Amino acid sequence: MQTVHTCWASLLLPLAALAMGWVCFPALAQENPAPDTTALATATQKTQAFALTVQSSDPAISAFLTQHLELQRYRELGDLDHTELTRLLRDADVQARELMGTLGFFNPQLHWTQDKTADVASLGQVLLEAQPGPAARILEVQWQWLGDMADNPEAKAQQQAIEQQWSLPVGERFNQSAWRAAKNQALRLLLAERYPWGRLLHSLALVDEPSNQVKLWLTLDSGPAVRLGALQITGSENFGALQVERLARLKAGQIYRQDALLEAQQRLVVSGFYDSVFIGLAPDADPNAAPVNIELKESLRQKWVVGVGVRSDSGTRLSAEHTHHSVPGLQWRSVSKMAIDRDLKSVGLDLLAPPDSSLWRWNTSAQFEQEMRGDFQVNSQRWRAGRIQLGERIDRSYFAQYDAARQVGDVQGQLESVSGNLSMTRRHFDSLPFPKSGLGLGVELGSGVTLGPKNEPYVRWRTKGLGLLPLGQTYGRLSVRAELGGVVSRDTTNLPTTQLFLTGGDNSVRGYAPNSIGVDVGSGQSEAGRYVAVGSVEWQRPIRRKGQPTDWESAVFVDAGAVANKVSQLQTQWGYGLGARWRSPVGPVRMDLAYAQSLHKLRLHLSVGFTF
Repeated sequence: MQTVHTCWASLLLPLAALAMGWVCFPALAQENPAPDTTALATATQKTQAFALTVQSSDPAISAFLTQHLELQRYRELGDLDHTELTRLLRDADVQARELMGTLGFFNPQLHWTQDKTADVASLGQVLLEAQPGPAARILEVQWQWLGDMADNPEAKAQQQAIEQQWSLPVGERFNQSAWRAAKNQALRLLLAERYPWGRLLHSLALVDEPSNQVKLWLTLDSGPAVRLGALQITGSENFGALQVERLARLKAGQIYRQDALLEAQQRLVVSGFYDSVFIGLAPDADPNAAPVNIELKESLRQKWVVGVGVRSDSGTRLSAEHTHHSVPGLQWRSVSKMAIDRDLKSVGLDLLAPPDSSLWRWNTSAQFEQEMRGDFQVNSQRWRAGRIQLGERIDRSYFAQYDAARQVGDVQGQLESVSGNLSMTRRHFDSLPFPKSGLGLGVELGSGVTLGPKNEPYVRWRTKGLGLLPLGQTYGRLSVRAELGGVVSRDTTNLPTTQLFLTGGDNSVRGYAPNSIGVDVGSGQSEAGRYVAVGSVEWQRPIRRKGQPTDWESAVFVDAGAVANKVSQLQTQWGYGLGARWRSPVGPVRMDLAYAQSLHKLRLHLSVGFTF
């Protein structure tokens, strides 16, 4: 005989379904928290009325029932007698079956026994043996669409995507948490495009207990299709509304897309002009021209940042940075930087114009460095002028550049070059700054000529890539990184060393000092070369505690890199080791202990942040 349970969803469906032997799934609206394995321990003190143990072929079911059975509350009642316990066990059997139903098992085999002679409590030991039986599976999913989506041919693809991405298709196992998650996902997909005011109007799961089959009905009301109206900007006193409009790129009349608003918000935040940004639609607005509210808190016009830190590769580091968001008379942003550590001393100035309607900006910069490159100290300067476009996923730039470098002890003195350059970086990661999957690609291409007694033309190119391949919740992901670069020229003798290549360090070949892998020039010394190749494979796996993921991950990696003046002379330098990853409030923190095979030494690497 079938039992009719109370539905949590609307009952406005044909009553004929009940006549066919279908009943509503029992309502347990509260999300079940993660099992507490400590609840599995049975009472061992005679002050308890009884001890309770739950056994099942599935340990997760044992833990789940142990945690949620209300029978647990009565163990401490000292005046409980056998008659009352028998009544409680009958009630507990009903609740246990309802709990099993939330997991998708509607025909469990439950066997209760009571050992009154067990010397663990006054009323003895209560044992529940729970076998789940066959799991209920989806027999049918029926959709009903109301609102604009029901008749709008332009929304047909979105409607089909929601139905095709439904996570409880026919044949899938049914349980309450999966049912709730599937409905939430369908609603998110509806709200993501065209229909920000959509809602899940009705949902119903009808369970046929004898056959362990479930029919699902859903009614979604999309509401009207929404187009964006005028921007309503507040908080733009210092930097003006025009800059906000250019960065936001939300045009009146365009179809609402949730991603478009999030991307606009991100562009405003990363611009550096605003400390906080909120973007949303005005409530109860005309769907044909819904105003977009943009609320801003502007950054200070000027700010100083002074830092003291420690780098695993170059020791103590001192830094200072001054930002002026609107230089008087120019209205450009200036960023002045200074950094000093054991291997690098640098001073730089960067000037960035406000964006135009296509987000392109004029950019000029100057940088002076004293750096250990390979085994030689190099004093260098770089001047650059061009345009740059920074996007959510794609960065582009083109610029002219002057380079000058002098290697201490080199009789050639200062070497100079001028070049024209193009670069593009494309990022497609699922979430930043803690990506779990995705792909990044970068390309740099430049052509120039050396200056001095002999003008030698050259072409410089560099490519890089990063792929994150998910392996599932348990096994984490693989991180695969590669980099190739080269200089094409008949003679690089007069080319500044900063235009050539070195590798080694945190983000290249771990186990080696920064820029310590180069061309061997004898006496154990190395210098920059014409070609570079770097590769890395890293397995990042979540660290779990009591079955739950933490903010930590383990890492196992192998790095390889080489620099040479001829491709045929590239000799691979290997580094490999173990590491840890921490999802810190300031971004991902990487800690790696790497072994340099050619040096037979261990080296510790520390770094913060994700950049590509």
